Amino acid sequence: MTSTTLIKNGVVVDTEPEPVVLGRVDVRIEHGVIAEVGPDLPEAPGAEVIDATGRIVLPGFVDTHRHTWQAGIRAVAPDIAFDGYLRRILNELAPRYRPEDVYAGNLAGALECLDAGVTTLLDWSHIQFSPGHTDATVRALRESGIRAVFGYCHGGAPGELAKETRRVHDLLSGDSGPVTMALAALGPEIAGEERALEEWRVAAELGLPVTAHLGGHGPESAARGLAFLESNGLLATPTTFVHALHYTDEEFKRIAAAGGTASLAPVDEMNLGLGYPAAGRARAAGVPTGLGADTVVCSPGDMFSLMRTVHLLERGRPDGAGMGFTTRDALRMATIEGAEVLGLAEVIGSLRPGKQADLVLLRTDTLGMAAAHDPIGAVVLNADTGSVDTVLVAGRVVKRGGQLLHHDLAAVVTALAESAGAVVDS
Repeated sequence: MTSTTLIKNGVVVDTEPEPVVLGRVDVRIEHGVIAEVGPDLPEAPGAEVIDATGRIVLPGFVDTHRHTWQAGIRAVAPDIAFDGYLRRILNELAPRYRPEDVYAGNLAGALECLDAGVTTLLDWSHIQFSPGHTDATVRALRESGIRAVFGYCHGGAPGELAKETRRVHDLLSGDSGPVTMALAALGPEIAGEERALEEWRVAAELGLPVTAHLGGHGPESAARGLAFLESNGLLATPTTFVHALHYTDEEFKRIAAAGGTASLAPVDEMNLGLGYPAAGRARAAGVPTGLGADTVVCSPGDMFSLMRTVHLLERGRPDGAGMGFTTRDALRMATIEGAEVLGLAEVIGSLRPGKQADLVLLRTDTLGMAAAHDPIGAVVLNADTGSVDTVLVAGRVVKRGGQLLHHDLAAVVTALAESAGAVVDS
């Protein structure tokens, strides 16, 4: 990778503070960092020039909640409800996973993200049954080239939660690469209060944010769990409320006041029967809210599907209160707002100079994207994974001309198929 890259002649969309079309301007990248955005930037000697003619240039997408290891069991239960998901996926299939299966799923799942323009991923990983499973997960994320927050959810011996979490923290804290860590907590609504206290205590000790499934199991459970977190002072640790479906407007305001964030998986929440996504209500209360694919077991794995779904569901709210939700809101949730949810808003999510150059170039020379009068509207409503032409992570080109680079994709797919057969058919 050259030290300087110049992206020229694209239609550039920035997202901070709100999505806006900057027009036909250039983006200059120095040492993996956005250095300048403006018209007719000069070509420095030796710079790599990427011709973005016929392309929309925008920040890479941010997936704030995905069980990446499940890539090998895609569509294994496309019409399942939540109780069936718990039974079939977590109780039957997950225990069959060996470390090599976790590696195959995580590598393929992370590459799937990059292929679709998702440059940052919160990998909520509840397949951590042993140190071997954990090491395989970290190795796959590192090798993929994606920017990842490894959400470690301890699944081994109960008495080893703190010890193993510290081991993983030590493993990643010395890494200058793009893989960092969060504590993926089972939390009070799933595992009870005693374990939740230990999870948040360990996170606070290590300076880790917490991401937990909260507010997705009915109004009473949501209210009880939130009160528990508040009464024990646990929200002093940055906490992402995953799903957050059943909070009242007043409870969302309390979450916002405590500095909490939310991650919604609109396709998965509707498909599993969890509840109606609360994007508009959470954001109206001041809660930064991002999007997540959650699981490809019964949902798509691309951000275009998620943006379209949240846009449709919010505008289609039965009370009519969502008609003010726009395609710009959906794109913001998929970029800078998602980065805020992950605590990375100073690093990624927009084209501000000084941020990491995580970028996506989308084709507009296809029948589905041609003659689009509003580039932001076209990104949300018309683009799909086939539109993703070029992807950069920290200035490194990981996809060019519609093709992923740096990996033997045939070998990755073969390994995933072999793993899937071993898991599902065993």
